[in-house]
Amino acid sequence: MKLRAGQQLVSAVDTTKLIVVRAPGEEVTVTCAGVAMHDPAASAPEGAAADPAQQDGSALGKRYADEALGIELLCTKAGTGTLAVNGAPLALQGAKALPASD
Repeated sequence: MKLRAGQQLVSAVDTTKLIVVRAPGEEVTVTCAGVAMHDPAASAPEGAAADPAQQDGSALGKRYADEALGIELLCTKAGTGTLAVNGAPLALQGAKALPASD
């Protein structure tokens, strides 16, 4: 799927919702619990089942990114599935240090 900044993605197997903050230039497959995420306007794939081995969960308000791919996703609704891009789990992005006020 070709992503664009601002695009929303929802999970077919749990309550996870994401917004694309930074989109890569190439097509990627974003999954939650091993099942491809989809546009909320589209219907969810039928018969999708979560992979029990991919249940690390996602956290509300946290950003997930892969710097090598150039993708950054913001979690707007938490879920139980592990977020991944092209089969590789996404890392939780840490807080950025504030600039010194000196």
